[in-house]
Amino acid sequence: MEPTLPLDQYPNRIADMFAGNTVFITGGTGFMGKVLVEKILRTCDDVKRIYLLVRNKKGKDPIERLKVIFENPLFDMLRNMKTQSIFDKVVPIEGDVSLLGMGLSDKDRQIIIDDVHFVFHCAATVRFDQPLKSAVLLNVRGTKQMLELAHEMKQLKLFAHVSTAYCHLHERILYEKPYAPPASPLNVIKTVEWMDDDIVESITHKILGEWPNTYAFTKALSEGLINDELGKLPVILLRPSVVIPVWKDPLPGWTDNINGPTGLLIGAGKGVIRTMYCNSSGYADYLPVDIAVNGVLVASCDFLKYGERNIYNLTSSAEYKISWEEIIDIGREVIATRIPLNWVVWYPGGSMKKSRLIHNFCVLFFHLIPAVFLDFLLICMGYSPVLIKIHKRILKGFEMFEYYANNQWDFNNDLSLIAREKMNPREKSIYILHGDGINYHDYFTDCVHAARLYILKESDESIPTARRHMKIMYCVDKIVKFAFLFWMLYLLYTNIVQPILGI
Repeated sequence: MEPTLPLDQYPNRIADMFAGNTVFITGGTGFMGKVLVEKILRTCDDVKRIYLLVRNKKGKDPIERLKVIFENPLFDMLRNMKTQSIFDKVVPIEGDVSLLGMGLSDKDRQIIIDDVHFVFHCAATVRFDQPLKSAVLLNVRGTKQMLELAHEMKQLKLFAHVSTAYCHLHERILYEKPYAPPASPLNVIKTVEWMDDDIVESITHKILGEWPNTYAFTKALSEGLINDELGKLPVILLRPSVVIPVWKDPLPGWTDNINGPTGLLIGAGKGVIRTMYCNSSGYADYLPVDIAVNGVLVASCDFLKYGERNIYNLTSSAEYKISWEEIIDIGREVIATRIPLNWVVWYPGGSMKKSRLIHNFCVLFFHLIPAVFLDFLLICMGYSPVLIKIHKRILKGFEMFEYYANNQWDFNNDLSLIAREKMNPREKSIYILHGDGINYHDYFTDCVHAARLYILKESDESIPTARRHMKIMYCVDKIVKFAFLFWMLYLLYTNIVQPILGI
């Protein structure tokens, strides 16, 4: 048995990898991109510079947007650990991956060509219902343009492409190997480039074929472009599964969106979602975003050091599984008793249904009719109706959710596990890649609390009021259920029992 050294006597090879080098990140203003930037700045002191591709948005230029991003609580730990000058290492470059030439000026393009050593291509639309043309231009043509730029880079050491584990849906077990794209990426790019948006929209169903949405289709196409570069560029393909809020650091529960399980928790917690058509015993593969980012960094170091692997599945279900039913049960308990949300419209309840007929019945009686009634009350009180709009969004979300919830995929991540085992004790403590010791109740409590604060903008001071309101809604829920049961028994008695007994 080898002697155990103090952690600080082991090298941090990931930090060493970045020392004196320049990083270029696309998608750095997105959910996973922000966490990646924060982690590099916090754990890799000697990184020379990080260029972020940032587009103008809502009248704010890249410098203004970057300032707002760094004010986010996600960066509080970094601010407390480092001097303010650490943020000066991050330089915004104006551009947009979906545009021809990525919207780069000649000057900025030359800077990237001359200075960049590492590329992390994270930019992508993650909307499942994104129109096909815009999804292709961003996810596929954007990747093509990034690869063309990489070929010009004079000092490139690594090009890391962030894909998804859910883009080869015909494979029930996804291995860490390349898969053929569903069509020629170049042909699809050319097709949507010369067609008007409405024409592309009209033939989307035909182009997608058996693919359930534009997201999976275009991510599979972009992987095809990466496959063509294997052996030509120092490229790796990273496939994280469903990326969910932070588990451990820098801020437990933090997220900046309500995609995936977080949206389900909020919808159910507000009492708006009461039924879902789903195989309750099934499961999806989830990966907290801090684990996903650690996986990106460890895989990058592993490739540069050993050069044996190009494709890494960043997944968890081979080691940890949690069913849809467990998620809902834990979420209901957390929101009902630990961290209630403000002004819920009904006490959290409902269930998952294996029968579509029963689910549709529940949608009518527990979603649509209450939404119409509550909107009618809002109109009578002089407010704008909102519940029907919310209901329509829920139905649209159900269409996407049901495909994934009622199918099952598994993922082989043997090569990623090998990379994990090659980490030394210090690296394992900084770049955690396991879920050992996770308490799902505590984790979901952190997720709901963070969603309250950072997405719903519900302060901690409002929690006592939310608890009182939740108790009221609990009583209302029980009274209504009792009244409904009484009414049903009354109808049974008057329409069936009385005639039989001749009363």
